[in-house]
Amino acid sequence: MSAARDYGLDEDYEWPRPPVGGWTADDLDRLPNLPPHTELIDGSLVFVSPQTSFHMRTIRLLDIALLDRAPDEFEVYREFTVTLDRRNRLEPDVLVVRAGADTGPRDTRLLPKDVILAVEVVSEDSVERDREAKPRKYAAAGIRHFWRVEQNNGLPVVYVYELDPQTQAYVPTGIHHDKLRLTVPFPIDIDLTAINRRPPVAPPPEGTTSAE
Repeated sequence: MSAARDYGLDEDYEWPRPPVGGWTADDLDRLPNLPPHTELIDGSLVFVSPQTSFHMRTIRLLDIALLDRAPDEFEVYREFTVTLDRRNRLEPDVLVVRAGADTGPRDTRLLPKDVILAVEVVSEDSVERDREAKPRKYAAAGIRHFWRVEQNNGLPVVYVYELDPQTQAYVPTGIHHDKLRLTVPFPIDIDLTAINRRPPVAPPPEGTTSAE
């Protein structure tokens, strides 16, 4: 049985063949039939495994909490690519960016100068990338804040880093269990034990009913 059939593809399916020197950041917008959330690291395409419930719920928790607390000069994105350089285009799980970074509804990427915080939720197949390769690349690109989130007994543990501008490397500033309380990049207070709770539903505008 061919590898194509193993993955449920037609026998005549042709796997992407990298050009000499590897793929570039622009190729992610042009290559057909790429799986969702494909990243480019050092010119190589990186595919991800199916998302776990922990991964999904952690992204949802951080996305909603950061949206609720971010000042107007910031915007919050989730699972959106950042072009670090010609050979590296990564997709953090959650990002805080400058509000002016949004240049239109057809945007497919951000630039590192617009990213304030990059968050990676570690999956079984991304341990080495999230602990080693990605932090180095985010730091080299000048992204000031980085969080790595790992699972412990079903709850998220957040490892927080800040960029040292002299060394262009991240410095660990804390490991957070149960509660994430920070003053940068803006005041943050997140109950990490709320990962399995549904977010509150906003009430309907005054004068309307839920059926309207």
